[in-house]
Amino acid sequence: MSLRIVLADDSVLLRAGLVSLLERFGHTVVAAVGDPDSLVAQARAHRPDLVITDVRMPPNFTDEGLRAAVSLRASDPSAAVLVLSQYTATAYAAELLGPSGQAGVGYLLKDRIGDIEAFAAVVNRVAAGETVIDPDVVRQLLTRQRATGPLDRLTPREREVLELMAEGRSNTWIARTLVVSDAAVAKHIGNIFMKLDLTAAAEDDHRRVLAVLTYLRG
Repeated sequence: MSLRIVLADDSVLLRAGLVSLLERFGHTVVAAVGDPDSLVAQARAHRPDLVITDVRMPPNFTDEGLRAAVSLRASDPSAAVLVLSQYTATAYAAELLGPSGQAGVGYLLKDRIGDIEAFAAVVNRVAAGETVIDPDVVRQLLTRQRATGPLDRLTPREREVLELMAEGRSNTWIARTLVVSDAAVAKHIGNIFMKLDLTAAAEDDHRRVLAVLTYLRG
């Protein structure tokens, strides 16, 4: 799958490296910029298949890239966005998932880029409409929420299933990873939604993950 991508990162070296890496996998970087205003302008001009942006960019190096991504998704629900971050900041992940979009969304730690094949797979998954959240961020969300009580209702296996769901994994993938049947995974997921007072009306994995993470944010 060849994608048209708009890329934003204030580091010239990392930006050039990402452009080279993405082109190696057959994608076209239609714009590579270093600030959030340029990111928004280029994304709206090119309407790419995917936007990839760093969280921290000029002028204050706080959450400018994130806010640009949120703005793009709010104005265009079809915009697929992959956010890269140097740190495990769960608040960033929660805000990124705030707007209800129709396209894929991802939050990945920059350390993961070192695994080139895995990074390329995440790029394709987000562009294809999936939700992909870095496992470390998911663990932080789950750990933070355990102190508040609701996750205490879940069994250890249900917590494992929930964590994999939040990473955007399919039922078949979860079953294979946990060495259980697809039926067992479906039963665990039903129990999770019931115990967390969530409906099981989500149409696909993307909506299912958003429902789970929306609950975790609350």
